[in-house]
Amino acid sequence: MSAERIPAIKVLLLPKDTNALGTIFGGVILSHIDLASAVEARKTGPRRWVTKAMREVEFHEPVFLGDIVNFFTETVRVGRTSITVRVSVEAERWGGGQGEHVKVTEAEVVLVSVDAEGRPTPIHAATTVA
Repeated sequence: MSAERIPAIKVLLLPKDTNALGTIFGGVILSHIDLASAVEARKTGPRRWVTKAMREVEFHEPVFLGDIVNFFTETVRVGRTSITVRVSVEAERWGGGQGEHVKVTEAEVVLVSVDAEGRPTPIHAATTVA
């Protein structure tokens, strides 16, 4: 894993985030994916963003209590009113003393720019020429 990558968010997951098997709830990871995509979208513009879709999320590895989880983001597409963000999730496992990085999942999230009434609004407002 590249050392120069900076995660949009980084979290330490705690006992409240676990299921009956002692691993982290998938829904907790989905919630953080949603938050990380919003952080990335804000780079495009400081506007209201709402999540429209989260495309297929398949978990490859479990996340354990005490793992530090990194959510890396990348803008894939910017449309007229929406943005698509890819979020890659990696867990840092520190059980053996050295951090092992494992890929947990990834997702593409579509967010829509909305106005105060919740209606889609253009990301880049048109400029008028006099």
